[in-house]
Amino acid sequence: MTAVLSIQDLHVTIGRGARAANVLRGVSLEVQPGEVRGLVGESGAGKSMLGRAVLGLLPADAWIGKGGIAFAGRDFLTLPERERRDLLGRQIALIPQDPMTSLNPVKRVGDQIARVLQRHLALSRRQALQRATELLAEVAIRDPQRVLGLYPYEISGGMRQRVLIAMAFGCDPSLIIADEPTTALDVTVQRQVLQLIERLRERRGAAILFVTHDLGVVAKICRTMTVMHAGRVLEDGETADVLTRPRHAYTRALLAATPRADRPADALRPVPPALIESLWSEAHRLDRLSIVGRT
Repeated sequence: MTAVLSIQDLHVTIGRGARAANVLRGVSLEVQPGEVRGLVGESGAGKSMLGRAVLGLLPADAWIGKGGIAFAGRDFLTLPERERRDLLGRQIALIPQDPMTSLNPVKRVGDQIARVLQRHLALSRRQALQRATELLAEVAIRDPQRVLGLYPYEISGGMRQRVLIAMAFGCDPSLIIADEPTTALDVTVQRQVLQLIERLRERRGAAILFVTHDLGVVAKICRTMTVMHAGRVLEDGETADVLTRPRHAYTRALLAATPRADRPADALRPVPPALIESLWSEAHRLDRLSIVGRT
């Protein structure tokens, strides 16, 4: 079976010469059709940067020094710009992290959803607005016709996130990159949003790369998971195996630092500073052995 997303030995660097910093160091992973793969690690691990590389949204001073990204067997990095743009939004979609800043505050909800549908599905405005109404109903927004006429600031954070989910699933993409889509939500709304994403995935058959720092979220909805630190993959496998039989010391440390209902708070142990120091030392040692970032 051809992977929906295949990333092989990907290196991403920000800056040039002496000021260059490697932010992804030889990352490899695959996402199979219909699979939900969790991508976990602390802030700064490189999770969101990996998603940006796939979406072609790297910062202006960032560049891919080595490696490849394939979408459904096609070399994504060598595609003509027009073909890549056609794939983004249509076959590869994004659920961003912050629902407030991800929607245009001066455009109505309906206009923003309709624009995506018109761009990728060649619908008329009337058809796009009708489809937008159906999508909002599908993500369990009450009175979708009314919500289409509202501005983002007139609806709650949970509703804004549902709008973004509707936009992501609206064109029936093969792959969705969910970049910490529940971080800005309270626990109750977070649970509802996770259930919604899983229900839509089952119904539509999309694969999801779920970026998060929350191991509890990964345990709920991800069949496989990848653990990152300092731009490197440290562990990868079936979620149940990684969570119950972690092989890497960093994964074990993350699990020990995760709050659990069956474990008292005083049993939590922070990730040992010596471990973090050794991981960064290893990352810098690999940098010195590599030409990536030196040109």
